[in-house]
Amino acid sequence: MLSWNQGGIFPLLPVSNKQLQTSHTTTSHFLYLYFQPERFRTSALLLPRADALLHSFDLRTMSTTQNQFNLEWWIIQKRFVYLLAILLLVAVVVAGGSYYLRNYGGALGANHASLPTGARFDSFEGDVRVIRAQTRETIEANSGLGLEPGDIVQTQESGRARILLIDGSTLLVRPNSVVQIRDNENTDGKGTRVRVAVDRGLVNVRTATLGSGQTNVVETKLTQNRIASETGATFSVREDNTEDIRVAAGSIETTTRDGEKTNVQGGEYVAVTASGRIARVEKLLEPPMPIAPRDLQRIFVAAGQNTSNVTLRWQKHAGAMTYQVEVATSPFFVAAGRVSQRGQLSASEFDVGALKPGAYYWRVQTSGASGQTSEWSEGQKFIVAMPATTEQQVELRDTSVEYVAGTIYILRGRAAPGNTVRAEGRHTMVSSNGFFQLQVTCPRGASAVNVEVEDAQGNRNRTRLALRQS
Repeated sequence: MLSWNQGGIFPLLPVSNKQLQTSHTTTSHFLYLYFQPERFRTSALLLPRADALLHSFDLRTMSTTQNQFNLEWWIIQKRFVYLLAILLLVAVVVAGGSYYLRNYGGALGANHASLPTGARFDSFEGDVRVIRAQTRETIEANSGLGLEPGDIVQTQESGRARILLIDGSTLLVRPNSVVQIRDNENTDGKGTRVRVAVDRGLVNVRTATLGSGQTNVVETKLTQNRIASETGATFSVREDNTEDIRVAAGSIETTTRDGEKTNVQGGEYVAVTASGRIARVEKLLEPPMPIAPRDLQRIFVAAGQNTSNVTLRWQKHAGAMTYQVEVATSPFFVAAGRVSQRGQLSASEFDVGALKPGAYYWRVQTSGASGQTSEWSEGQKFIVAMPATTEQQVELRDTSVEYVAGTIYILRGRAAPGNTVRAEGRHTMVSSNGFFQLQVTCPRGASAVNVEVEDAQGNRNRTRLALRQS
């Protein structure tokens, strides 16, 4: 047996009789190479060239037949072998990182510009789910989840989400809505193509400044809508197969299934019938402006009473015929949390009686003479509270901070169900299981964030959480 400290003959590969072109024997033949390890140890590795010429080499006639083979050599430096190994290792690391970012997302950059291109959640609240196009798996939304073409986003009764697309446009998906990301890609480095489909519910679309090579299209069951640059529009798809299109700013070009085209400008509204016909363009009816109670206002129960009456007021709208009002204990106005609902109101105020201490939300919308209904106003929160004789400490525990990207963080923790948690101008209600989650945007360079929790009686607790980008 040969050792590494001496030269020797090593079998390299078997060779057929035909290759050796030998008619003297049918015995198996092998090609042998003489290996001199001292040369490898000093500076180089010897490798045979692929085009080496082999004449014949017969094991049985080796001693009697004059056979020759000419074998040329390449000399490869050891440092070349090391360099090749390093390059392969780098390629594996890059490929693995790209796969992870593509399938699971991740907050690796310092701002949105450094995030992987594609669609992703800018923010979300409540129950939001994603159906993966590749696997049909349903997963819960999370801060690092990327959205691929074909993925479906579902918001439940208590959920809403804001989605950031590759061209800088955003989708605000309202509760009980279904949206599919159909296209979201660069086009040969010259532009972008975005195409989403609204299957059910209410979706607000806002585009950024779009160049000549960028397209943004929203599809519904009955229409295809090309969105212009710097446009704000709302698409409503109802269960009775009728649709509404509202354009607050900019413009869109709407095409029906029959090929009928309609341009809708900022401040205009169109209704689409169940048969796919577009009604005439109307002036957009804006939602009323809430006046009182103002957002986060506390209303104290009168002495000797257990409940309070609250008067809701809003700004009278010039084109309004009637108003509709809702009061609920949920910011999503789910049916289970609805306290009061009233429609066909001609006045611009409404009294809600016998409200027990707790947190409430209210909103209002208006209807015009043509049947057009505005969007709901933004929900306003107010708190009915008993007069507090002594301030009590409000529980806030198990807090944590998750870094998302740039100056965006997600705050989590536990407090009493129904309490309100505030930070950086945003607020959320603690769920029935005592858990809360709040996404905030902090000032650049901030090292901590102030968090406040408040109960229904107005008692508060404040804490300061450290921010870490890791």
